[in-house]
Amino acid sequence: MASTVDIANFALNNLGASNITSLDENSKAARVVNQRYESVRDTVFRAHPWNCLTSRASLAQETTSPAYGYAFQYSLPTDPFCLRVLEFSNGSLSYPQDNITNNSGGPVFVIEGRKLLTDEGSAQIKYIGRVTDTQLYDASLIEALAARLSAEICYAITGSTSMVQIQTSLYESKITEARFNDATEGATQRLEASDFIESRF
Repeated sequence: MASTVDIANFALNNLGASNITSLDENSKAARVVNQRYESVRDTVFRAHPWNCLTSRASLAQETTSPAYGYAFQYSLPTDPFCLRVLEFSNGSLSYPQDNITNNSGGPVFVIEGRKLLTDEGSAQIKYIGRVTDTQLYDASLIEALAARLSAEICYAITGSTSMVQIQTSLYESKITEARFNDATEGATQRLEASDFIESRF
């Protein structure tokens, strides 16, 4: 699979620029990529609940409580670093992040800084992590990440606003394809299993 430098070169090649050998090399292209890469990566990671970036964790309860509003607070994971909480569980019930309320009509949990606040006495989460090992990235995610990077660095490399529009459109196409591929991963197998069960009964 692709390395970080490979992803950078995919982005540069989209712009007709030459390859780099390292993000730390003394070239304009490397400096521009190095300045933007981590921010772009995190933005793309947060844009979808990618299967290859999803982790689960039991959170450690803090010894101090929030000043008001909630009974408990928990530290968010750092390995891998939590970028986005997808699902919260108190050990018996699970809640997706959107449209969940407690008995008082407020959210079951909120994220403030690097803390998760809730009235629940235990907390487990499913989350998107900042996975830095590119060998774990899905191929479609790599293409989407490279396309977003090329759109972000385009003007600094080419000085062309029309090229920026082209690269932005490329990213929109790649992220749509990647989201679809990720969301339907395993769907064929589930469908085949369902058809088999229906045929038996």
